[in-house]
Parts: sequence; C-alpha cells; structure tokens
Amino acid sequence: MSERPAPERLVDLDAAVEAMLARIAGPLKLGVPLGMGKPHRLLNALYARVERDPSRPLHLYTALSLDPPTAGSELEARFLDPFVERIYGKDFPRLAYVAAQKRDALPAHVEVEEFYLQSGALLKSAQAQRRYASLNYTHVAAALADRGMNALVQKVATNADGSRLSLSCNPDLTFDAIDAVVARGLPRPLLVAEIDPQLPWIDGTAAVDADFFDIIVSPPAPYLQLFALPRQPVGDVDYAIGLYASALVRDGGTLQIGIGALSDALCHALVLRHVDNAAYRRVLQALDPGIESHPAVVASGGLGPFEQGLFGCSEMLNEGFRLLVERGVIRRLVVDDIDVMRRMADGDASDDDLARMEREGQFLHGAFYLGSPAFYDWLRDMPEGERRRIGMRRVSQVNDLFGDEALQRLQRREARFFNTCMMATALGAAISDSLADGRVVSGVGGQYNFVAMAHELRDARSVLLLRAFRDEGGDAVSNIRWNYGATTIPRHLRDLYITEYGIADVLGKADEDCVIAMAGIADSRHQAALIERAKRERKLRADFAAPDAWRRNTPERLCAALAPFRKDGTLPDYPLGSDFTEVEQRLVRALQWLKAGTASTGGKLRTIAAALATGKSDDREALQRMKLDAPRGLREWLDARLVSFALSKTV
Repeated sequence: MSERPAPERLVDLDAAVEAMLARIAGPLKLGVPLGMGKPHRLLNALYARVERDPSRPLHLYTALSLDPPTAGSELEARFLDPFVERIYGKDFPRLAYVAAQKRDALPAHVEVEEFYLQSGALLKSAQAQRRYASLNYTHVAAALADRGMNALVQKVATNADGSRLSLSCNPDLTFDAIDAVVARGLPRPLLVAEIDPQLPWIDGTAAVDADFFDIIVSPPAPYLQLFALPRQPVGDVDYAIGLYASALVRDGGTLQIGIGALSDALCHALVLRHVDNAAYRRVLQALDPGIESHPAVVASGGLGPFEQGLFGCSEMLNEGFRLLVERGVIRRLVVDDIDVMRRMADGDASDDDLARMEREGQFLHGAFYLGSPAFYDWLRDMPEGERRRIGMRRVSQVNDLFGDEALQRLQRREARFFNTCMMATALGAAISDSLADGRVVSGVGGQYNFVAMAHELRDARSVLLLRAFRDEGGDAVSNIRWNYGATTIPRHLRDLYITEYGIADVLGKADEDCVIAMAGIADSRHQAALIERAKRERKLRADFAAPDAWRRNTPERLCAALAPFRKDGTLPDYPLGSDFTEVEQRLVRALQWLKAGTASTGGKLRTIAAALATGKSDDREALQRMKLDAPRGLREWLDARLVSFALSKTV
C-alpha cells in the first residue's frame, strides 16, 4: 500500500487555487510544464487570484507558453479568425499571463521566467526578454531547484477509475525537477494535477499512482480542445533541404528531429525513400546528379529503403513521427536491458531475446509531444499494443547520456540529430535562438544537448538545417554570414550543415576547408562577398576561385528541378495532411504570395497596380471564405482585387 496520504480531490478551480495558497506560505514558486502540459484553466484561475493580491507574490517558471495565432492585419483576420475558432474552439482560454506579458503588463509581484519562448512571439516584450533564462533543456531541473520551486501544476490523463494518472504529453521535467529539489534538502514541491479527459493515455514510465499528486482537480465539462499546431505547407526550399537530409540517415540507425516545415519535408523524404525508392532517387538526381557519391552520404547515410528500420529518440514527438511509424520507417525496437541490446548488436540474440524484444520493445522515445488534432487522435486511438511501443521519458534520459550510458549507446546507434537554425557562419557556428542585439527569438532548448551528444556518440552526426537566404523588405539576405552577434552552437562543434543547395560536411575541418564548404551551399548571389571577406580575414587563399558548379545555387534552378515532382504529386504541399480545407489551402498559397510581393514599398505599389489592371478571379469560393465576394467600401474592394490577383498567380 502507498505511504503517501490520499490526494485532495476537487472540482472547482477557485477552490483548488485556495487550497494551493493555503498549503504554501509566502511566495508561490511555481513550476509549469512547457507546451501542452499547462493546465490553462487552473493557471488562469490562479493568475486572476494572485494578480489582485500583492501579498501573494508569484514566480512562475516554465517554457513555450503557447498562444493561438492572432492576425496582424484586417486581411489576415478574415482568413485567420474562422480558422482559429475551428481549430481551438470558440472559447479556448488564452493564458492570461501570456496576454499580460505581451503588453508588459504583469504586476510587480508576478514574475514569469521562461527558458524557451514561442518562436518570435515575445521579441517586443521587455518583461519576457528580461526574465528569459538561457538554459540547456537538461539543466532546467537543477535551475528550478536553485530557485526553490515549491509547487508544480500539470495537466494529466486518467485511467477509468482515477487510481492512476499519466503525465502523458510532459514527463520531460517533472520527475527530474522533483528529484533535484529534494536532493537540495528542500521539501518536496506541492504537486497539483488537472485532469483532462481528452489527453491521450500514455502508460509505462509516464504513469503514476494518483497519490503521487497532492491535489487533483477535475473541472467539469465542457472540456477544451487540446492545443494544436496547424500543419503548414512545405515549399521547394524546404523539400530540397529535407531531401538532402534524408540521404544522411543510415538504415538501422536512430532519428531525432525538430518541428516545422523542414522537419515535415525530411519525414516525407524518408517515407518516399522507403516506399517508392525509384521516385525518391529521381528527385534527388534532379537536385544533384552526384548525390549518391557525395562523401557525406557515402560515409554517413544511404539512399536505399529501410530494411531494418529506425529507432526514434527525440525530445519532442510530433506529426512527422506519426507518418514514419505508419509507413514502417520507425520500427527498430529497443529494450532497457544492456545484455539483450549487446547481443542484438553482435548478432548473437537468442530466441528468448527476440521474444522479449517483441514483447517489451519500443520504437519511439520522447520527452514531450505536440502536434495537430490528427496527431492527438492517432495517439488516443491507436491499439494499446502499439501505444506501448512509445515510451515517454524524462528529458535527462532522452537529451543526454545520463544514467545508463552504456545501454543508451547501444540503443542510439548511428544516431542522426536533425535540428534547424536561423543562420550559420562561414566558420561553422550556428545562430538558432537569438538576434545580434541580444533579444531572444526562441531559446536553445535541446539543440546544444543533441549537438554535444552527436560528438559523444562514436557513429552519430549532428545535422543543422537552414535556408540559404531570407527575404527582408524585398531584398534577399544571406543566412550564411561571416560572423554574427549571437551564437547558439560554437564553431568547434561544427559537423554537418544543409541548405537547399546541398550538404556541407565540416566536421573536424580546418577553417579554410570549412569556409569553402559553407560557401558552396550559399546562394550564388552571396558567394562572392563571402569569399572576398574570407580572403581579407586570412581564412582563404588569395587565388581561390568559386567552382562553376556553384552558379547553380539559385532559386530559379531549384524551382525548375522540383517542378515536375510538385506537379505529379511526389512532393505535395501538405505531406503530413492538412488542417486547412481545400479552399483555405488555395488561400494560404495566395496570401503567402501576396505577403512576399508587398514586403517592400515598391513591391506593394507594383502589386496593387497589377491587381487593378487585371480582371477578378473566378475562385468565388475563396472570396466567399474571405467574405470579399460582395465588397462594401473602397478598402474591401481593394482587398478583393488583391486576393483575386494573388489567387490567379498561385493556381
């Protein structure tokens, strides 16, 4: 029998808040899971109570406080508002502290400290920027103990009789943080669970007895829709990067991926490689006829189907892993038994070993999950036997080699760690989280963990993905810089970089060789300046001349190479499925084209003039969806013409 007292079970959120405050004297130092594990309604009730009471200071420690998207213009609102209501529900409770933070309106006695921010969402918030904590994901638990965390609130799933609760989407930091606090000689934090009946049940190490928590809140219906990340379209640049990346994966290896269009493209490319290898090779040949003999592909990857399959081990499980599991790419099993894993690696596994692998083996380990409504349905509805193949674990077990290092080395053979960055330098440093002025775009999160682990594992590789250039006010600006005022990954940890123009293997290379490799995957418009700067700084020999092949690094050639495969459906706009209707998908293309075309003053004037000179689009469904089919007033009339023009340009 359990030695802990039975938890206090409540239904009313305000009563739960009062119970928390009654048990904690003085400042409330509250830990809250990142992402979807936040109990929105309980947090809002707590914030409302504390906001008006300066005698109860609140210090909230968390990360990735997700907020549904908001429109930046009237035209955006016409598209976005109905979509947001459909995906999140009409009454989705935005986090009150996030809304206050964005306005720099947190009261003086409330402090919110995050180690990872929703990308780009808080660049203008002084309160958020001042209280950002730059921490590796695996160091957060110790930091929470340093801050004296005395309470933790978390959204959980429940079994039928309420005797067991699952941390489900967020076992990442809870166990590590509690252990770290207790190890400091501090009291075990007050643990408060809010049950969400819609949260998928994940068993194994993510599940605990109900008395693990001190207070359990079961708010009545209606229940909220789970926070969703709508699936975004994948463009030519993203596909090219994903295709190159897929050629660096070794059959029988281990896969870690991030999130976003680049990861979606990589997952689609891996599936294409497995289920239609001939088509996969045709696309790669169109991108680079010499890809099969590329030294990095020969040394670290391959182009064949996955006969053994891959093991997934990633801090975040997302939509891409669903596709990889469903299509048979992720299927290599591991067990937490070093002797069995060693015999498997040596090819000496017994029948008993194979039977145990089939009985207990898992093909996917993660620390938290986040995705679309379809992703949550997949987790919720999959057969129990298959769901047991997914192990939700502490972040210290996923993002590093803490604990049983020898076992993890056997499980994570031929690991490929794919992460994205905003920019990279010609000398191999990566800029992933901050701007040169010090403002934080997102955070380091687990990126450094995975890069460092790639260097610690004998046969692993770190692969950083980035777009070669970006548009700034209508001008193309290189993302491969000579230097930059911020660094996430230092140049001494350089390994593999991929842009839409190819692969740069800079692991262990001398500076001159690194500069040449990085310039070779830059856009052709920016190569000359990079080469000249390298020569001026004595990092490149004076007689170096760019090879003729580098002239191929243009958006036009890339578009032409992939056009047949976009047209025949080999490379669809939404490889992981879409949360947009068919009409909305047409509008997404049109509105993205319109946004790019009007980024500069000159571009805006040219686009308006062209729109006025053309006839109206015959896509009445799209105009109806935007409520512009019967415009009233000059502004609506002009918006209707612009949308019509954009639709005609993106058919």
